[in-house]
Amino acid sequence: MEKTIRGKVFVLGDNIDTDQIIPAERLVISLSDPEERKLYGHYAMSGVPIAQAGLPKGNTPFITGDKNESEYAIVIGGKNFGCGSSREHAPFALRQAGAGVVVAESYARIFFRNSINGGYLVPYETAQRLVDKFQTGQEAEISLEANTIKNFATGETYPLQPLGDILPILEAGDIFAYAKKAM
Repeated sequence: MEKTIRGKVFVLGDNIDTDQIIPAERLVISLSDPEERKLYGHYAMSGVPIAQAGLPKGNTPFITGDKNESEYAIVIGGKNFGCGSSREHAPFALRQAGAGVVVAESYARIFFRNSINGGYLVPYETAQRLVDKFQTGQEAEISLEANTIKNFATGETYPLQPLGDILPILEAGDIFAYAKKAM
């Protein structure tokens, strides 16, 4: 696992639910077929009501055209990120699209655990409202060692809550790899 993640940010609002992250009608796509798995990336953040929940200014899409990967490596959300139904497909879809980190003020517990258990995303929490400090498309860098996020457009660096006990699970790859390693 890289200790630094750098890339463009995609900024959302509060209460982004799993149907906005990956619409329920897309759950018929096979997780076991490598070609179909790519489609989870294509449909990431494509839920219709997302515009009402805080799409970036200008309704910037997460995925453009027929691509399966996004140009955004970091997702910044507000409160209650990943609420809704308890599907592991949501963090998986973001990972398939190329996102490696979600930074939010708070998470729905099941989304948080699915991100960690599957090794899909680094779910950072922040005490600050970073959705007001970043704009979609800005470059940022997250340091897993310093627990910070830097906005290159403004030069500002913000603290993130330490990952604590979840870091070894993410470093191992997922909860099963961690359990094997711990035995």
